[in-house]
Amino acid sequence: MDNQVKLSGAENTTCSVGNVPMSYRVCAFYRFLQLEDLPLLQGLIKSRLTEAEMCGTVLLAPEGINGTVAGPENGTLQFFEWLQGRLGLSSLQVRESWCENPPFKRTKVKIKREIVTLGVEGVNPVEQTGTYVSPEEWDALTEDPEVMLIDVRNDYEVEVGRFKGAISPDTTTFRDFPDYVKEHLSPEQNPKIAMYCTGGIRCEKASAYLRQNGFREVFQLQGGILSYLETVPDNQSSWEGECFVFDDRTTLDETLASGKYDQCHACRRPISESHKQSDKYIKGVSCPKCYDHKSDQDRLRYAERERQTRLSDLRGDIHIGPGSQANPAVRKGGEQ
Repeated sequence: MDNQVKLSGAENTTCSVGNVPMSYRVCAFYRFLQLEDLPLLQGLIKSRLTEAEMCGTVLLAPEGINGTVAGPENGTLQFFEWLQGRLGLSSLQVRESWCENPPFKRTKVKIKREIVTLGVEGVNPVEQTGTYVSPEEWDALTEDPEVMLIDVRNDYEVEVGRFKGAISPDTTTFRDFPDYVKEHLSPEQNPKIAMYCTGGIRCEKASAYLRQNGFREVFQLQGGILSYLETVPDNQSSWEGECFVFDDRTTLDETLASGKYDQCHACRRPISESHKQSDKYIKGVSCPKCYDHKSDQDRLRYAERERQTRLSDLRGDIHIGPGSQANPAVRKGGEQ
């Protein structure tokens, strides 16, 4: 199957364990590998997730699989044992964290052109990528004055936390990264580049793109920020702030527990308690970061969506209706 695969999305299902008090194992994973017969795989994964009482998002593309899902521990263990066998893998790295409430409201399995969208044809991390650096060795590498440390995440992720000394490309989407490289980097002036992202997947594509364009010494944090926070003790860590995640927790602190930020569902950006004190903050409708950039029509639509969501919460179900997909803030789980 080639990159002409049509975009499609599986039907959404309500998380069946949303009202049961329990701990949820949150699992972020990805793998670049050649996949075929994506509609069949989509259906099989959807069924397995439902059987395991799991919620979250899985993306499938000819280049591989990417997802963040959550559920009871036994269910997630059984799901990944099945998935690893179904994909014919000897191993599948899964980065885990825990939370008391389900971090997703729905279960989605989507077919896309790319599992992480760079928008450049011919970039294949299976063929070439950067050098993996373990969390234990990461700080020693980044302290090298010849190494340029780049955060390949989006601007709204970087604003709540980053590694000390990291440069942000100030991108709003990962598609902007190639333009940043063309305008600001060169193999001659930047001979050593180290990159990181949330879980590692964007670094796979970014490092493959750099290697393809003549950069020879490219390094990437293995397992991303999540693996680093899980591995490196707080008192030895060079991480500053919190880590943005694509689920209802919004951010994680240095212990991988839910952080102090919420998210504005109008602009997707993380917001603090001080932002909520502003007269420009209306839950589900606006915040100080986006109020002046949204129209009255936008705010009316967001207000109706928020009203429908509150009614659904009172009924104990999930609202999927007009406006629920119009805003990128509610489409979570797509990047790592």
